[in-house]
Amino acid sequence: MKETINRLCKFSLFALLIGSLLISVVSSKAIAQDQTTNTGIESEKTDLVDLQLLGITDFHGYLQAYNDKSNSQIWSPQGQLTVGGAVYNATHLKQLKAGHDNSIVLSVGDNFSGWPFEVTAYRDEPTVEFLNAIGVEFSAVGNHELDDSKDFLVKHMKDGKCFGKRDVDSCFTDSTGEMFHGSDFPYISANVRDAHSGKLITKPYMIKQISDGHGGTIPVGFIGLTVTDTVSGTTSFQEGDLVMDPLVESANRYAKELQDQGVQAIVAVVHEGGTAGGYFQGCSNPKGPAIDFAREASAAIDVIFTGHWHASFNCSIDDPNGNPRPVIEGANHGKLISEINVSIDRVSKDIVRSRTISINHPVTRDVPADPEIAQMVSYWVERGKERYAEPVAEITGDLTRSRNGNGESTLADLVADAHYATGKKASQPADFALTAISPLQGDLLYAKGTNAADQNGRVLFGEMWYAHGYGNPVVVVTMTGRQIEQILEEQWRMKPDGTEGFYPLAVSYNVHYSFDRSKPMGQRVEPENIKVKGKSLDPDKSYRVAALAYLIRGNDGYPTFKGYANPVRVESDHWAFFDYLKSQDIIQQPVLDRVTSIGQ
Repeated sequence: MKETINRLCKFSLFALLIGSLLISVVSSKAIAQDQTTNTGIESEKTDLVDLQLLGITDFHGYLQAYNDKSNSQIWSPQGQLTVGGAVYNATHLKQLKAGHDNSIVLSVGDNFSGWPFEVTAYRDEPTVEFLNAIGVEFSAVGNHELDDSKDFLVKHMKDGKCFGKRDVDSCFTDSTGEMFHGSDFPYISANVRDAHSGKLITKPYMIKQISDGHGGTIPVGFIGLTVTDTVSGTTSFQEGDLVMDPLVESANRYAKELQDQGVQAIVAVVHEGGTAGGYFQGCSNPKGPAIDFAREASAAIDVIFTGHWHASFNCSIDDPNGNPRPVIEGANHGKLISEINVSIDRVSKDIVRSRTISINHPVTRDVPADPEIAQMVSYWVERGKERYAEPVAEITGDLTRSRNGNGESTLADLVADAHYATGKKASQPADFALTAISPLQGDLLYAKGTNAADQNGRVLFGEMWYAHGYGNPVVVVTMTGRQIEQILEEQWRMKPDGTEGFYPLAVSYNVHYSFDRSKPMGQRVEPENIKVKGKSLDPDKSYRVAALAYLIRGNDGYPTFKGYANPVRVESDHWAFFDYLKSQDIIQQPVLDRVTSIGQ
């Protein structure tokens, strides 16, 4: 049975004893100056072996050191700290590992599918290069690891399989001059299954053998787990392709399997989060699914890393047997590094929980920038500028979000056409497309911009990227004619102040309809006035509709969309728009005649 423990002194109390010191100094040095249980030096008790675990989570490709509040600041009792940046992450990791004979760097997931342009425009390959460079040994599968597809994660990001044209569509040349080869580490998840085969898409766990200092090894098991709403998430939408098993059930199943193999030291790496008040070392009023998991998961699990919520806390939560164990989450975008030091009994090969110490380290910028990583970041920033300036298409006039009285705009109509073109590639192809205003982020103007590569009428890759999309997939779903009519009625709804609001949807070029503004809300659109490919909408017929996952999940405010059936995911919005623009010789301004109004 695991030892019943009382956790060692909180780091926050130690920090108060040296109150004049900055938290950055405390977090990086206090443990080394405190007790031998938190160093790489073998424990004074010769029957124990020390192991350091260093975790990052929700990095999301934030290679650059940003200076905005959400990405560069974290609160401490001494005030706001400036944190983050790959060059500083690398240095802090090296400093933390120094002196430790046994050290493992891990990720709790959501490594990529982030938002920095220079990373996502190169299919998130720069992030994998960075994670390889800092020595990540494995990663849990986060929900954003599945923002493209299972094959994209397993075959491309992990195994390095190229698609399209090399150095144009994928397998870009990295900062060392080598072709992208995938991650040097595996991804693990014990609860994501292929909906068709029923098999897990990755291994559920991995076993690391650490030196016992006497010529032998001790096995340590790591179970990966993925937030259970991944399949229905609006970016990771995979309904029909993947299914999720419950977290606790999956953790318990594989903890037992590990024990049956003689593995007693077990760590859960859970891409699910919670909150726990206070600053990053605090644990005030812990709650949320990760905390629930910690209270319910098998007592065989000794340590729990969490992520997903972009929260920061350092807790001790009792397992089902009443024994405390560390539960830690390390914020996001490279702001914290979570360290847990454990001691393992050489005979039982189990973790002695009374000697466990956990701490979150802020990734401060008062350390030298790692030169190798600095060169890497600079390389991808420059390539990002090159990517931004690539010509994509020619337009004959402005494509803007400005809507006419019937709710149409030239950009919205163009985007609807792009979604329809993408939807026609589905196994059950789309009949037409509907698009909300939310993915429309900027205008495409005929006049050249400030970029030196721009010309009148030219659309650059970066201009295209920032005009439309937020990493959401185009999904083709089945809707009845009656549902489609109701969705069009939901364009009018009451605002909080009691006035009527108009929230128009764009339709693809093969749809025309009229509405009667003089009628009450809910009665303004008639099926006979909705034409799909020239024929009146049949309320009892089923249609295949292309739309973004965010829209069909009801997040844009059209609740009837949630009654969809037979979803088929096709392509993410940015890349769908890119492919459509590239396929056109010259893009004409759409004529705004798809929607007409009658009545007053």
